Order: sequence, then C-alpha cells, then structure tokens
Amino acid sequence: MYTDGGARGNPGPAATGVVIKNQKGEVIKNFGTYLGKQTNNFAEYSAAIEAFEAAYALGAEEVELYLDSKLVAEQLNRNWKVKHPEIQKLFLKAWSAMQKFKRATIRHIAREKNKESDAEVNKVLDSHA
Repeated sequence: MYTDGGARGNPGPAATGVVIKNQKGEVIKNFGTYLGKQTNNFAEYSAAIEAFEAAYALGAEEVELYLDSKLVAEQLNRNWKVKHPEIQKLFLKAWSAMQKFKRATIRHIAREKNKESDAEVNKVLDSHA
C-alpha cells in the first residue's frame, strides 16, 4: 500500500491518495478522498487509515504501508511520541486498523518513490479547485 496526504496551504484544501498493489506489484485499488480544509499531517494519517480499511475490506491478512511522511511512519512504528491532541485521535484510529492484520509493516520512503499516491492526491485536489 502506498499512501500520501496533502494540503494546499497548511491548513488548506486537503486530500488523501491511496494505491494498493498485490504481491506482483499490480494495482488492485487506487483512490483519493477530499478532506476539506485540513493540515498535511491530518491528510497523511487519513490516507494511512483509508489504506488499512481498504486492504482489510479486500481480504488482506498482511500489509506493508509505504509513505513519505516521516512523522506518521515514526509514530506508527512507535519511535516518536504523539503529542498533538487531534493527531492522537488519528494515531489511535490508525493503530486500531493495523491490529486487524496478522502483520502490518510501516516503511518510510522518499517522496520520489511515492508518485502514484501523490498523483491521486493531486487528482482529487484539482477536481475540487
């Protein structure tokens, strides 16, 4: 699963982008969601939550989440504390969604390796501009 979240302005119009691939690397689901006026961090967490929920609905038992948000990756890997009250709520929602899988791995990747989910974000934001 590849996810991205973005806000044009921070906060500003925000959206998620999710690309789910099978083990062969084939895209089996891709989508984005408009979030209204939100922060980048809100959008990044929302994308991760949407990816977990979509993968679970598809019947996945093990997932790997790739995202370019170091904050979300480090917090979900429990390396960094979650201090902001709104982000704490999103962290708990993401953490709960992760627990539905036999194994959930979170990996931070460079922005350049996350172009497909970034394209989903921009597609949604452009359609709401």
